[in-house]
Amino acid sequence: MKKVLVTGSDGFIGSHLTETLVKKGYEVKAFVYYNSFNSWGWLDNVSKDIMKHVEVFQGDIRDPHGVKESLQGCDAVFHLAALIAIPFSYYSPDTYVDTNIKGTLNILQASRELGTERVLVTSTSEVYGTAKYVPIDEHHPYQGQSPYSATKIGADRLAESFYRAFDLPVSIVRPFNTYGPRQSARAVIPTIITQLLAGQEEIKLGSLSPTRDFNYVKDTANGFISIYESMNTIGEEINIATQREISIGELAAELIKQINPKARICCDEQRLRPQKSEVNRLLGSNTKIKELTGWKPEYTFEQGLEETIAFLRRNLDKYKIEMYNL
Repeated sequence: MKKVLVTGSDGFIGSHLTETLVKKGYEVKAFVYYNSFNSWGWLDNVSKDIMKHVEVFQGDIRDPHGVKESLQGCDAVFHLAALIAIPFSYYSPDTYVDTNIKGTLNILQASRELGTERVLVTSTSEVYGTAKYVPIDEHHPYQGQSPYSATKIGADRLAESFYRAFDLPVSIVRPFNTYGPRQSARAVIPTIITQLLAGQEEIKLGSLSPTRDFNYVKDTANGFISIYESMNTIGEEINIATQREISIGELAAELIKQINPKARICCDEQRLRPQKSEVNRLLGSNTKIKELTGWKPEYTFEQGLEETIAFLRRNLDKYKIEMYNL
């Protein structure tokens, strides 16, 4: 099997992707963000049976020298390393440019110089902004409604340019909202669940009207691998979506019913995005990924929520429930 590099492997989706690749027989090098605590992020929660097959590389995606070193000997790269929290991008846009745009450029440059066989760059449904039509397909226009989404648009277009200018075998992978075990409380589903599991009866949320298309993380990981394993996806940008939407209010009501029917929702002003920055509707088309790879979701939304609740119940002590997590 091929040897693949996974950047951002210490994160939520990256750790699941690393785990899935190992189970499928790939040789995996995991690029984790260097820190003095010697923490490998969520990879520290992955079983030793999996991790004994993983080569861990500690570095910084913003450093071109370390990035090139990490790619040595690898046939392909799954580039997931990024800053992703939208509220934090309002405060620290420079770091998003450095990490999301410059980091992606480092991957593209090193891959070009080393002759890497496949390069998968991770995008986000946020690049579309509020839907102008649904379901959102890959021809939908882009709209940068936050510094985060703007930097991801920039990274995507850099990736496209390396495919068109240098024939680099790039695929742009665009997951819609992913959820599941190991997700941080900056995301809405763990935010709701952890407050409920902690016994809070006032569940603090921002806007309730926006809709989202939620992918269970194991389906997202399989989507990445399906795109990698198909030669039809080179030079393409491809949604990973369920083609089902639910509003944040409906989601919260369902979780309250399941966990603590006495709880009620209250609006926390600091969780509201600026009016022109809020993405009001996301519903993705999955026609293209199905046609090119045969991928389809294996988990229902209900099954995914059940596994997510179970994980958070076991790991509630890892979450700072009393504060708003940017």
